[in-house]
Amino acid sequence: MIDPIEDLRRFSGSGTPTIEHDESGLRSFVNAWWTAAQRQGHALHEISYRACFKAQLPEFFIARLTEASETVYDPFSGRGTTAMQAALMGRHPAANDVNPLSAMLLAPRLDPPTLGEIAERLARVADLAREQVDADDPLLAFYHPDTLAHLAALRRYLLERAPDRVDRWIRMVALNRLTGHSPGFFSVYTMPPNQAVSVASQRKINARRGQTPPPRDIVALILRKSRALLADGPGAAHPPAVLTTGTADNVPALADASVALIVTSPPFLDIVDYEADNWLRCWFAGIDPASVAIDHHRDIASWRGFVRRSFVDFARVVRPGGHVAFEVGEVRGGKVRLEREVVAAIAGLPFTVLGVVVNQQAFTKTAHCWGVGNNRGGTNSNRIVLARRL
Repeated sequence: MIDPIEDLRRFSGSGTPTIEHDESGLRSFVNAWWTAAQRQGHALHEISYRACFKAQLPEFFIARLTEASETVYDPFSGRGTTAMQAALMGRHPAANDVNPLSAMLLAPRLDPPTLGEIAERLARVADLAREQVDADDPLLAFYHPDTLAHLAALRRYLLERAPDRVDRWIRMVALNRLTGHSPGFFSVYTMPPNQAVSVASQRKINARRGQTPPPRDIVALILRKSRALLADGPGAAHPPAVLTTGTADNVPALADASVALIVTSPPFLDIVDYEADNWLRCWFAGIDPASVAIDHHRDIASWRGFVRRSFVDFARVVRPGGHVAFEVGEVRGGKVRLEREVVAAIAGLPFTVLGVVVNQQAFTKTAHCWGVGNNRGGTNSNRIVLARRL
């Protein structure tokens, strides 16, 4: 196993030397550790999800700090970038998230069906009896009546059966195509991609743009997205995944000292309105959004306590000599440096902080989409606290 500190110091992949500095005892290693270009990872990563990091981030740490078949874990999985990349690199993927949508989006991509299987199942979907749509259905702000009738029929079909791997794939793609800003989505134009605004807000968007929802062929769109996701093949062989839904401070499905590496990005100092962000996806998946216990961190002290509780379980599951790469970004215009809060939170636990890996990049399309200019506001650079389990 390489020495991660010496590897960071010698890194030359970006063509620029690593800048190392020490601030009150906390070392930082600054470089462009991976490319700023979009869509550089495997096609299976390409699903829309808010605030997800690039596949190159977990790839960077997985390649350096793990070997084949070792377990790589993300306790705040989101769309599943870490677990997906771990699987693609022949590692044992493990993922947890309090959001039940997370596993629905990840599991099918870890074991994808073939395009032939998908097309055959979609032929059945195409023949589903359409649901009756009331003229005052609020979802008509997003969908043409014919589209909504077929979408509701697909929802009923998926909720009334025990889905197999093909059905789970179709559900995953449909969840990812519900709303967006291009004809590749089921809806009329809306923003941001795949995070539904309220009905009232969508009606305002429609009025402002002078638009009405056009008819969409949901079967054709699911097949089109499936073809794109599978463009690079089904991925590498890997051990069966461990996927759980719950809080990160209690994941009994993972055995003691079973994890070689955690790569994760926790919720930051934001008050997440889960129901407002996910109401449409929850409707389609049959989830009660009020039942999802998303953490709310209104201040630094609350967030620090949440981090410590999480690291207590990390100390249990990470093997001695294993690592945690804990991405904290920049928040509140860079005025709050959460890496110092992480260091304070884990004091006294069996971890040593090796340093902060700072990835500085040029402007990205994703940042622009969210109205964030790089190096001006929001999460401008990746800041990863790298810790080793003692």
